[in-house]
Amino acid sequence: MENFKFRTLRADEIDCRVGTVTDKGCSLLMYKDARVDMRLLDEVVGATNWKREHELINGNLFCTVSIWDGEKKEWVSKQDVGVESNTEKEKGQASDAFKRACVNWGIGRELYTCPFVWINLTAEEWRQGTSGRKQPKTRFYVTHIEYEEGNVSYLRIVDESGKERYLFGMSAKEKEAIMEVTAVADVKELEKVYRKYERQYSQSAQFIAACNKRKNELLKAA
Repeated sequence: MENFKFRTLRADEIDCRVGTVTDKGCSLLMYKDARVDMRLLDEVVGATNWKREHELINGNLFCTVSIWDGEKKEWVSKQDVGVESNTEKEKGQASDAFKRACVNWGIGRELYTCPFVWINLTAEEWRQGTSGRKQPKTRFYVTHIEYEEGNVSYLRIVDESGKERYLFGMSAKEKEAIMEVTAVADVKELEKVYRKYERQYSQSAQFIAACNKRKNELLKAA
């Protein structure tokens, strides 16, 4: 069979959904919507080289996503079942089945490696839900995500005002900056490197710690 390689998802293709809610805050789950799956299928295999079919099996709605294998001249299929949504029962179940079938093809599978995301909320960030319980009203967005060997290695989430609310790991660019810091030969060169990256990483505890550590090493060696 042809080797269909689906790329990892970009930050703008990932949505944040509220998971567990307590009086102090909420957890966030990273997910993709069906439009992302359709776009990636079109991008990788071509719009006319894939198809989806739905069928009821024992009262459950399944979706089969098939991709045309040009070498074998046949359709290759993967299937999964959907779960009802809280809003539109049938449409939500069909969409969920489609997204799950696409995960079986490898689309968005890397999201399962996301770390546990917890957001502490202030008193102003709550609203009254339809059930009478408090629900978060603040919306959250993924601004950056990076992967190493198919696993999430860096994740940054902000709220609707652009304020950073969650950070996991370290970006590849920041790792390069820290490597540059550890390689300097004297304090003057260290100051030069710090000024080079000051705008991006002056608020990064990891970058500042690396600078301070290297400065102490250089002063001791002087």
